[in-house]
Amino acid sequence: MNLREVPRLVWVLAAGRFLSSATAYTMLFLTLYLTGPRDLSVPATGVIAGEVGIGLLAGNFTGGRWGDRYGHRRVVLSGSVVAGLGTMSVPWLPVPVLVVWLPVLSYLGATVGVSIGALSALAVARGDRRTSVAIGRAASNAGFVIGPPLAAVIVAHSWSALFVVEGLMSLGVRLLISPALPREVTPPTPHRAHPSAHGLWRAVRADRALLTLLPAVVLADLVYRQLYTTVPLHLRDSGEPVGLYTALNAIGSGLILLLEIPVAQRLRRHASYPIIAGGYALVGFGFALFGLPVSAATAILAMVVLTAGEILYKTTATAHVLDAAPDHLVGQYQGLYTGAATSGTMLSGPLGSAVYAAAPTLLWPLCGVVGVGAAAVALVAGRVSRRSPAGSPRGSP
Repeated sequence: MNLREVPRLVWVLAAGRFLSSATAYTMLFLTLYLTGPRDLSVPATGVIAGEVGIGLLAGNFTGGRWGDRYGHRRVVLSGSVVAGLGTMSVPWLPVPVLVVWLPVLSYLGATVGVSIGALSALAVARGDRRTSVAIGRAASNAGFVIGPPLAAVIVAHSWSALFVVEGLMSLGVRLLISPALPREVTPPTPHRAHPSAHGLWRAVRADRALLTLLPAVVLADLVYRQLYTTVPLHLRDSGEPVGLYTALNAIGSGLILLLEIPVAQRLRRHASYPIIAGGYALVGFGFALFGLPVSAATAILAMVVLTAGEILYKTTATAHVLDAAPDHLVGQYQGLYTGAATSGTMLSGPLGSAVYAAAPTLLWPLCGVVGVGAAAVALVAGRVSRRSPAGSPRGSP
C-alpha cells in the first residue's frame, strides 16, 4: 500500500494525534504545576504522579475492551468530551478531588488512544498496517516537537490557561475526526466475530509467539525510556548544558519525521521478527554508546543509533500485534501492546535511577545487554511463530 492508497480515515486520525500531542500539557507539566501553584510537597506530588501512571497503565490494558464491545467510534467521541471538559476543570478543583480525578483523566486518555489506534488499524487490511502505524507515530512526534515551546509561552501567562487550552483542544479533536468516523469500521477483509468467539486471554494464550514477544516489548521500552529519566542526569553530571539534551530530542524527533514512514513502506513486506529484533539491538547499542566519554559528538551518535532502532521496532511491533488480533479484539490487542510498553515506561524511572545512583558507569553497558536480550527474545518469538500456525499473524509476511 503506497501513501496514495492510505484511507482518508487514517490521515484524519493522524491529524487528531498531532493536535493531541501538541497540547499534551498535563503530562509534561503536572509535577511543576502541583509543586508550584498548588504548593504540594515533592513526595505528595510523586504519589499523585504515580496514580496518574496507574490510570494510564489501566487504560491501556483494559480500555480496548470498551471499544471492542461498544464501538470504537463511540468511545473516542464520548471519551474526548469527558476528558476535554474534565481537563478544563482542573485549575478549579480542590486537591482532594484532583487526587481522584487526575487518574480518571489519565485512564480516559489512554482508552481514547487505544480506540484511535484500533480504528486506524481496522481501516486497512492486515499486512498493510505498518504504514498506518508509521503515519500515526509521525504525526504524534510532530506534535511533541511543537508542544513544549507552545506550553512554555502559555505558562508564562497563566497556569490555568494551560489546562483550558488542552481541554479545548481535546474537544476540537472530537469535532475534527467525528465526520470522518464511520458508524461501523469494517475491515477490508472482514472476519466477523461469532457470538462464541474467543475472548482476549484465551486468544492470547493460544498465540505462543505473541506471549514470547510481549516480555521483549517491556524490556525494550525499559531501556528506551532511559532517554527521559537517566540520560538528562548523565549529561548534566558530565558538565553538558541542558541545550544538548533538548537538541538530542529534537534530532530524534526529526529523524522519525523524515524516515519512519519511508522505512515502514520499504520494509512492509519483510518478516516482522527480524526487524523488531534489529531495532531492539540498535536501541541497546545506542544507549551503550552513552558510556563513552561524553561530548556533543558521542551523544549525537548515541541518539542517532537508538533512534534508528526506534524507527525499526516501534512501528513494526505495533503493527505486528495488531495483525495478530482477531477483528473483534483489535482494540484489546492494541491496548495489550501499549500496556506492555507502558509497563516498561513505568519501570524505567525507578530501576534506571537506582542503578545510576549506585554505579553510574554500569547503567549504559547494562542497557546494551538488556537491549540485546530483548532482541534475542524477539528472535525466539519468531522461531516459535514459524513452528506454530497459531503464532503467525493472519496475512503477515
